Amino acid sequence: MSEVFLKLVPRPQEPAHPIGGPRHYPGDVTARLAADAATIIAKYPQPRSALLPLLHLVQSHDGYLAAAGVDFCARQLDLTDAEVAAVATFYSMYRRFPTGKYLVGVCTNTLCAIMGGDAIIEALQDHLGISVGQTTNDGQVTLEHVECNAACDYAPVVMVNWHFFDNQTPCQARELVDQLCRGDVVTSSRGGPVCDFSTTARCLAGLPERQPERSGGEPGAATLAGLKVARELGMTARYPHTRQNRKGR
Repeated sequence: MSEVFLKLVPRPQEPAHPIGGPRHYPGDVTARLAADAATIIAKYPQPRSALLPLLHLVQSHDGYLAAAGVDFCARQLDLTDAEVAAVATFYSMYRRFPTGKYLVGVCTNTLCAIMGGDAIIEALQDHLGISVGQTTNDGQVTLEHVECNAACDYAPVVMVNWHFFDNQTPCQARELVDQLCRGDVVTSSRGGPVCDFSTTARCLAGLPERQPERSGGEPGAATLAGLKVARELGMTARYPHTRQNRKGR
């Protein structure tokens, strides 16, 4: 049996800026965001449960999580700035530096890296003239590494504002960012047209009036392959006795 040696590119150090920017919003911005925040908070039995969507809300305004956004969320939920920042800095979805119109992420975890993720991110850095964590001069594209997004059956995966683009190659990824920069309508592999970063953040905040058009979303052949084999072999799942008992009642 022949041996295959794969050279994996080391993960570069990405910027992890402290939360900066202005400390407070102007009055008109605060009033507008407060109206949206009230809609979001009303969905939860405990106001502080709305923290994650409120962080998306302020990120939709600034393009990243600024100190003013932390202050706003804290005031809306009667929390301290430290409590808000502790949550915000735990999740990679909240950006700590300005983000372009399109956040392009390339998965470089093990399977995607082996299948070509490292080659894709290297090609995009050369093509865009930026390094990981940077934004193009025109503000269109920010490039980043992405941790596993449970789409290994479509490796390597590229994400644009958290929309999936499956089975990518360096050539396809270059064409994808060119389409984005041209302003073309780009449709993800298993969803609808890609919207800009701000609109995506408002959608994640739970504000339906700005949600982009959706389509598709059904699992593809690669995802269903195991189920297909199981059915062909007549395999079934056995429920634990406790669940069988509940089902029979």
